[in-house]
Parts: sequence; structure tokens; C-alpha cells
Amino acid sequence: MLYFCRMKYPLVIAGPCSVESEAQILTTAQALAQIPEVKLLRGGIWKPRTRPEAFEGRGEEGLQWLLKAKQATGLPTATEVATPEHVELALKYEVDALWIGARTVVNPFSVQQLADALKGTDIPVFVKNPVSPDLNLWVGAFERLQKAGLSQLAAIHRGFSYYKESPYRNYPMWEIPIELKRILDLPVLTDISHICGNRELLGDTAQKSVDLAFDGLMVECHHNPDQALTDANQQITPEALAKLLNALTPRAKQVANDDPVLAALRSEIDDIDDELLQLLARRMNVSSQIGEYKKEKGLTVVQMDRWKQILTAHLETGANLGLSKELIEKVFEAIHKASIKSQL
Repeated sequence: MLYFCRMKYPLVIAGPCSVESEAQILTTAQALAQIPEVKLLRGGIWKPRTRPEAFEGRGEEGLQWLLKAKQATGLPTATEVATPEHVELALKYEVDALWIGARTVVNPFSVQQLADALKGTDIPVFVKNPVSPDLNLWVGAFERLQKAGLSQLAAIHRGFSYYKESPYRNYPMWEIPIELKRILDLPVLTDISHICGNRELLGDTAQKSVDLAFDGLMVECHHNPDQALTDANQQITPEALAKLLNALTPRAKQVANDDPVLAALRSEIDDIDDELLQLLARRMNVSSQIGEYKKEKGLTVVQMDRWKQILTAHLETGANLGLSKELIEKVFEAIHKASIKSQL
């Protein structure tokens, strides 16, 4: 049995998107075993594809090959499960860790079925974020597993579906896994392959994960990525993974408490935050007064022309101050939402 408490972070989970053949998984696993940072061999056995004619995995036969790769290399194995039958077969073939995929996490009924199937095992379980940016769904999945007695839990951040144009396959929205980590205090790994969707973005995204103090990486590796049956564009060779890991700049998660420069800067941040809170309180008070006046005059709460004018003006001012459009939009959309609520 594999225990998280015996594993060192940062943890690297690597292996092919899909286990395609015995030769493929053995060749890839043997190369990955030469990379010290790789602690778990991943391999997809059942693939939830959008279209039924797409390759959906090798099923039980693939588990046999994954077990042979484990025996040949000594690497513990991990695979995705979506049904109780998957759990039963994965345990039969001595899979060491499981993960629940993004498409499964969106359905609480499915997560509960998996939690029930896993009772009494306490096998390590990774939970990927749901496809949509819904923090409560993600937290709820962990709560169901915890109630089933599972204690070796970790999260995998694989990005979110996003309606705006983006270079990413799944937009990172780093603030959501950071908030999950604050709420649950669990290890969070970054699935850079599914966030990026193409191998060109992997290095920068991995470094971002390190900079944000995440606890490890999941990376899809294939001995011949261009010939992969699934997600070929985002897979890399084990040799490319080794180069990627060697190129990362490590970051210390803790700093000395007596660091005078950092202490002074943090003190300044604290003072600025206090001022911001006082200004927000004043703004909300004025907003409430406006709400009362609108009620007296029979005016609607939302004045769309006024809101568009405000946001346009703030975006222009923010740009002149060197602030990003994304920051201005998020801050003032949140303030506007709170103002509307206070006026209802």
C-alpha cells in the first residue's frame, strides 16, 4: 500500500494519457523510472471521450499491462476511475493510487458511488477539479470521500472550461485551487498537460505551479507522443520531461521570520489592505443610500448605462496606472454585484 505520508513533495506523476499496448507502457515506464522526481506511473485505462467512436481505453487488459510495468520498474501506479466496477478492477490489479476525473466530479451521484466502493480501502485518491469553475463541487467531492473513511486525499488542478479565447486548453484560474488549499489544507498538484493542451506551454505552466507553492505535477508522457491515440499534442517524451524538471527554478515555501525587507513590505501591504477595507465600507454605505433613494423615486436597481460608463472609466484609469484589465474587471464586477445585493 502506498501512503502519502511516506512520499516527498513536490510529487511528480507521469505516464501516458492512455495505456495503449504492453510495449508502449513498458517502454515509457522504464524511461520514467530513470527520472528521480517521478514517484507515480499514471496510465489511463478507461477514457471518457466526447464521441463514442473515439478510443476509449483498453479496459482490464490495460490493467494487466500497467501491473507488468509496475513489476518491471518498481514504480507505483495510478489510474482514473469513474464507476464502482473500475474501482474493483483497479484494486484487483494492484493499482496503488486512483484519481477521479473532472467529468466525474461534476456529478455528486457518481462521486458518492465511488466513495461507497472505496470504503475500507484508504487507498490514496486524487480528485481533479470539475470541468466548470465550481469550488463547492470540488470541496463536496472531498467531503464525500472523507465521510467514507478515506484519509489519503489530494487535489489535482487541471484547469477549467472558459468561454473566452485563451491559449490554454483549460484556463488555469489559479485562485480556485489556492482557495481549495486554504479551505481543506490538502496537497494540490497541477496537471499541466490538461491545462495547456499543447506541449509548448508546459514549461511555463509548471514554473507557475512551483511559484505558487503547489505540491507537485501530473504530466502526460509517451515514448512516441505524436503517435499517441489520445491527446497527442499535450504529451511529451520522458526525456523532455527530465529537461522540463531540470529547468524549473525552485522556490522556498517558507522564509525566515526575521527577514527585515520582507517584514517591512508585508507591513506596508497590511496597512494598504486596512485602507482598502475602510474605503470599501464607505463605498458600500454610499451604495446603500443610493438604493434607498432609487426606491423612493421608483427607479430600477440596475442602471446599465451608468455601470458601463463606470467600468469603462475605471479600465482607462487602471491602464494608466499599470493595472491589468483582468484585475480591474474582476474587482469592480465583484463590487458592483455586492452593491446590487445591498440595494435589493
